[in-house]
Amino acid sequence: MDSPQDACLLPAFPITAQNAGLFFSRGIGRHPERVIDSFEIIFVRQGELGMWEEDGIYALTPGQALLLHPGRRHGGAVDYPRDLRFYWIHFTCNDACAAGLEQIGQVVVPRPDTLTEHFRRYLDDQESGQLTPLVANLLVALMLAEVTRPTQNANQGNSMGIELAQRAAAYIQAHFVQPISTSRIAAALDCNADYLGRVFAEAFRMTPTQAIHRRRVRQACSLLIESTMAVEEIAHACGFDDVGYFRRIFRRVMGLSPRAYRRQYARVHVNSV
Repeated sequence: MDSPQDACLLPAFPITAQNAGLFFSRGIGRHPERVIDSFEIIFVRQGELGMWEEDGIYALTPGQALLLHPGRRHGGAVDYPRDLRFYWIHFTCNDACAAGLEQIGQVVVPRPDTLTEHFRRYLDDQESGQLTPLVANLLVALMLAEVTRPTQNANQGNSMGIELAQRAAAYIQAHFVQPISTSRIAAALDCNADYLGRVFAEAFRMTPTQAIHRRRVRQACSLLIESTMAVEEIAHACGFDDVGYFRRIFRRVMGLSPRAYRRQYARVHVNSV
């Protein structure tokens, strides 16, 4: 039930949230061809999703999102791969908001872990019956803020340093389950470890070690919610040799223990094909 404050704010809010979910593929079928009367955000967490909208064809990989527009025919470009997993949400908005979204299509999400948390909060509250219209609308606004966030770092002067930092980030993404450190990444990229640490911090506002921890914790979050693996198994699967250390890092990044996180986000709206 909406509070009096919610009732006052809702009529003026530019975004109206609708339903949302988390899609798991079993390797059967493809996204239906259709025209809808709402916007839809699709955010890929695993696998690759082939989509088309009007004349545009998109291949979405993990960490990328696609904004589908009302009144435009869209559908799946290829069959769903078996390992595909993505979040989705529908919403409508007023004319001014819609005009601002006109040119948004496929994007690389600069902070995929933040967008994931917004989706998880929405789905958890949706399934528990605690999702009020105002909170739903605010969460969609936060999702759009992440989808439309600029990807280019403000520091344009050091293009070589930014490129090196991006290569290091890609290395972390590919090797985070292995024993890696700043010095190992620097050796793999044939550069000085101190220089790498400096340009990485300038580009991403965190150290390579912090980025490794955040990537491992993000993977652990997915496994805590989407698998029945024990915490100890998840720690090892995410690159942590010491379970106690994993718990400390997880709490530092997420603000609660792995078991508490699993309990809090146990309810999600899941659909599959």
